Amino acid sequence: MEQPVHIVASTVGTQTITFETGLMAGQADGAVVTRAGDSVVIATAVASKSVREGCDFLPLTVDYFEKTYAAGRIPGGFFKREGRPTGKEILTCRLIDRPLRPMFPEHYHNDVQLVSFVLSYDLVHQVDILAMNAASCALLISSIPFTNPVAAIRIGKIEGKLVVNPSPAQCDISDLEMIVAGTDEAITMVESGSNELPEEELLEALALAHAQIKILVAAQKELAAKCGKKKSVVAPPPVDAQLESLVRETILADVKDALSTPEKAARKEKFAKLEEKLAAKLLAVYGEEKAPEKGKAAHTLQENMIYTEMRRMILEETRRIDGRSLTEVRPITAAVGFLPRTHGSALFTRGQTQSLGVVTLGAQSDSQIIDGIDEEYKKRFLLHYNFPPFSTGETKPMRGPGRREIGHGALAERALARVLPDPLTFPYTVRIVSEILSSNGSSSMASVCSGSLSMMDAGIPVRAAVAGIAMGLIKEGDNFKVLTDILGDEDHFGDMDFKVAGTTKGVTALQMDIKILGVTLEIMRTALQQARVGRLHILGKMNEAISQPRAELSPYAPRIVTIEIDPEKIRNVIGPGGKMIRRIQEEFKVQIDTGDDGRIMIISPDAEATQKAIAMIRQITEDAEIGKTYTGKVKRIMKFGAFVEILPGIEGMVHISQLDHARVNKVEDVCNIGDEVTVKVIEIDGQGRVNLSRKVLLEPPPGGVPAEESSDRPPRSDRGDRPYGGDRGDRGDRPRGDRDRGERRPYGGDRPHHGGDRRPHGGGDRPHHGDRRPPHGDHRPRPEGQPQGGDHNPAPAPDRSNDSGPSDPQD
Repeated sequence: MEQPVHIVASTVGTQTITFETGLMAGQADGAVVTRAGDSVVIATAVASKSVREGCDFLPLTVDYFEKTYAAGRIPGGFFKREGRPTGKEILTCRLIDRPLRPMFPEHYHNDVQLVSFVLSYDLVHQVDILAMNAASCALLISSIPFTNPVAAIRIGKIEGKLVVNPSPAQCDISDLEMIVAGTDEAITMVESGSNELPEEELLEALALAHAQIKILVAAQKELAAKCGKKKSVVAPPPVDAQLESLVRETILADVKDALSTPEKAARKEKFAKLEEKLAAKLLAVYGEEKAPEKGKAAHTLQENMIYTEMRRMILEETRRIDGRSLTEVRPITAAVGFLPRTHGSALFTRGQTQSLGVVTLGAQSDSQIIDGIDEEYKKRFLLHYNFPPFSTGETKPMRGPGRREIGHGALAERALARVLPDPLTFPYTVRIVSEILSSNGSSSMASVCSGSLSMMDAGIPVRAAVAGIAMGLIKEGDNFKVLTDILGDEDHFGDMDFKVAGTTKGVTALQMDIKILGVTLEIMRTALQQARVGRLHILGKMNEAISQPRAELSPYAPRIVTIEIDPEKIRNVIGPGGKMIRRIQEEFKVQIDTGDDGRIMIISPDAEATQKAIAMIRQITEDAEIGKTYTGKVKRIMKFGAFVEILPGIEGMVHISQLDHARVNKVEDVCNIGDEVTVKVIEIDGQGRVNLSRKVLLEPPPGGVPAEESSDRPPRSDRGDRPYGGDRGDRGDRPRGDRDRGERRPYGGDRPHHGGDRRPHGGGDRPHHGDRRPPHGDHRPRPEGQPQGGDHNPAPAPDRSNDSGPSDPQD
């Protein structure tokens, strides 16, 4: 049976976003297609019919895929199909998951899967925002107990003005890129990167985003009113008053004691003993048969007791687990140059959280090629975050980075990318690796600090140091407390994880996740102001380790020297099939990157090798100049002179008369093939042929050269018509008969005169010499009856292989 199609449209900024259902994916619990311009995304929601056994959390799975056909492309690689999720797809999954998860009922433990993929993309209307809105709407119209819709908006700031849902091209020039999700009452998630913007400007952007979010939430509710399914009911678990009383009496005092233990390992040990005590009590009260089934419920009650007591301590006593005040930052130590052979390193420790930051510098060819549905580009700054199990004293398999690690690395990368130098002044690819060696909260912000320190240790001319800090929130009704530099337990039992990174001037990155239904702008203002104070404190401690980037790069880091040449000469540097560029790289042990704009980068830690490579490139791309002196190799010898390679691929001719002041009878008397000779360019003719002289660089012999021995011979009448001004000497005394030199036979034959009545091959009764036909037609009329053009085959051209005239192809 065909289902009716329902469409609702709303306008945010200058864009119209539509929500549509009923046409696609009819067997899903909920399916919604969102459109903006020519960008189209579908999101589906499906839930299992039963509760997952033994589960005490929401088993929500979010998948997002960018199909390359959406942008009219075929995937690269051997298989030519989409494979494992890209970094952007994983980050978008997190953007969808984080604001939606708190909106589910507390005790809903059915498996839920959200699948979104891009059907069409116009490179203008960004699809991650559409996917976030579509996923919420698909849940809202389904039978899944999700009743509080969430919408998402991207905010940019271009030339001082806030822009709603900017395009990718606009984001490239924007001082701010902020993604905000929320309900019609509060903000639930923030992800932001900015060019050191002050906190008040961020709050202004958040207010604009929330106003637009309300419009999209209203559209989702309108669609749900038209076609939404009846929601399933989630029954709360039964309350066991007897068990609750037993747990409270047994462990409440121990919970308070453990929550007053500052050191994490000691606190974990006390909690472990507390569990043993509770298990023994359950065994004594319920016996061996009933104790195990009561154990799970008792564990949940224990967690609730820890949650309640920790929050009470903060709200009522203004006391934290480790004894700090609400605004106090844990003790900080920082050291740089920690590793001797890396390009830059730093060890940053804050409380029991420790990050080792390591920088590696590379060439532009080391940058990462990002090939997705957006236009392909190269990423020259990379930050990779690793969280090994030993950092929390645990054992688990290590099988590559998970979604959490990719997300934390992206946040730290975004925070530091805003202070990098311009690629024209610092043309390196920069990779930072953050190894978390110990963790007790806020390891991503520790990665920002260690990354900033390691870049300065590497000599990267960053604009400013960057520090990061994580803020927490405890909220009960209208009473709330914001915590500075939260511990792992404060994150786990708190209501908000609000990470802020920036310089002394302003904020470079922001990320907020909550576990409640939303936070107000008032709470966010308090958190931002408190974070600024903490950030400045951390920057002060970092400055004690290193306050300015090092003046020199590490001796083990490559040096990049950039030169500019005529873009038309790039092909000369590369050579046929890359032969020339490989030769330079192998000969001087350097790496060379070329650009279409004429920029060439030479990468090597050896300064001398770099300069030799530059000299060779300059030679390859240089043009011969009149009046300039070159030293080159003799490549070819002819009777009339020598051809010398003065620049790679450029040869010039030294005429025999320009070899020496004295008369040279044979070129080999002066030079041979392979000899190095120093010559000067004396002429470049209209066809680009280069004439050289060795003579002009030689001192004339004392007293001069006798006329009969001089190479300055009288010019022949036809010298000017010969390539390179060929000079074969004065032959006026040779017997040439009365033949007119201007009417010499073809190919310049200069054979002696053999008589006026000689006819080649008996070819007719032609007049002597002067009336001979030109060699290539234009014949005079023949007598009547004789075929025009002659009745014989012309004689073959005389062999001139030993002629003293030029035979080089240039001639």
